[in-house]
Amino acid sequence: MIIWAFNLLILAVGILVVGLIKPNWLLFWMEKPSRYIIVGVSVILFMSGMVLYGEGNRQGSPLSEVAQQDKPAVTEVPSDLVK
Repeated sequence: MIIWAFNLLILAVGILVVGLIKPNWLLFWMEKPSRYIIVGVSVILFMSGMVLYGEGNRQGSPLSEVAQQDKPAVTEVPSDLVK
C-alpha cells in the first residue's frame, strides 16, 4: 500500500509541474485553462497519497511486531507422543 502512495505522490507532483508550465496539456478541452484547477487537483492527490501512506504505515506495524517475536524453543517432548 505504501508503494501505491509513493506512486500517487509522484503523479501529483508530475501533474503540478506539467500543469504549472503548460496548463493546456492537461486541460486540453478548455479554451483558457486556469492553473487553479491544476493546483486543486494536485493538492487533492497529494493529500490522498499522504493518507494512503499513513494507513499503510499504520497497518504495517502489527505485521512487523509479529514477525520479530521470539518463538519459544521446544526443549521437552510431550509424554503423549512418546511411548
